[in-house]
Amino acid sequence: MSSAAGTRPDGSGAAAEAGRQATARAGAVAPRQNRLLAALPDADWLRWRSLLEPVALPLGQVLHESGVPIRHAYFPTTAIVSLMHVTENGASAGIAVVGDEGVVGVPLFMGAGSTTGTAVVHSAGAGLRIGGAALRAEFARSPAVMLLLLRYTQALIAQMAQIAVCNRHHSVDQQLCRWLLMNLDRLPGNELVATHELISQLLGVRREGVTEAALALQRAGLIEYRRGHVTVRDRAGIVQRSCECHAVVKAEYDRLQGANLGATHC
Repeated sequence: MSSAAGTRPDGSGAAAEAGRQATARAGAVAPRQNRLLAALPDADWLRWRSLLEPVALPLGQVLHESGVPIRHAYFPTTAIVSLMHVTENGASAGIAVVGDEGVVGVPLFMGAGSTTGTAVVHSAGAGLRIGGAALRAEFARSPAVMLLLLRYTQALIAQMAQIAVCNRHHSVDQQLCRWLLMNLDRLPGNELVATHELISQLLGVRREGVTEAALALQRAGLIEYRRGHVTVRDRAGIVQRSCECHAVVKAEYDRLQGANLGATHC
């Protein structure tokens, strides 16, 4: 999925107008709905409140592109973002998903400023963003902020590694179940908006493979798929059918999230 298929954060692209119209609604989002922001110590949060800007994150918006300097970090509250890599011939694969547990823009505080990957919103919603210079200053200023973001980065790396293993060794059926579960963890309900084409791009597999796997799940009564909407009817069944990858990633996030809360609220 190249940037030409999405909406750039500078407001270009067909979906940008819808994003601007939704910005007022984004402003109503509780900032600490994002779990990283919720874990900030009160003293740090008092500074961050004036640095964060509510933003709408419409489907397909590109938050950063390969090789392009990153201007902002994004803390999703209700949106979900895919971190992707695109090959020279246009093939793509998602290497991580980020929702209300995390932040998009890790290279900003890791000292790089850009990355070889692309970040694209695949589930529309809202979030908050902070300027790159402000984030770097807060990272350097507060040991608690530094520890919080470094622990999140460790969890993100664990997710990337597990997805790489999953994509190499597990069936499309198992990969689809893992992807559904990772999205459900970041959504308030049991419905996702995603076409087979989008899912195939995110998983890095053939569209036909996704269609076959989705039909198998639907025949088993685990999901219902209609016109780009996937409704999970039996999460326990999806868990049973999935590989171990979702559970491994979730356990690592939960472990580090618990460590964050203990460190920042003791």
